[in-house]
Amino acid sequence: ALPVLEATLALNRRYFSSHDALAYGTEKKLCVCLDALERGDESHIIKREIYDRRVATLGVSDERTITSAMHVSASSVSLLRWDECKTFTRNQLPTARRSLGADHEN
Repeated sequence: ALPVLEATLALNRRYFSSHDALAYGTEKKLCVCLDALERGDESHIIKREIYDRRVATLGVSDERTITSAMHVSASSVSLLRWDECKTFTRNQLPTARRSLGADHEN
């Protein structure tokens, strides 16, 4: 499945670069596959790229950007990168609270 996802992602980026949702879906599946193969470092890089792209296109206050930030933080935890996770999460929490509200359940 991994080679197919990598090829699909390359095609999506090449021919459908304006359709971020299409590339995002493929990248998300690729991350799941990489995590299952215990290639978390590669998955983490892709999650970071997704987050950076969402910040650039949607802004830091968009719920999808905040969700991507949560995925980056969770990935840091699974890779035992505690300092990276703490720093990144501490930077994200004020934006999430301001955008979603302190009583947001998800």
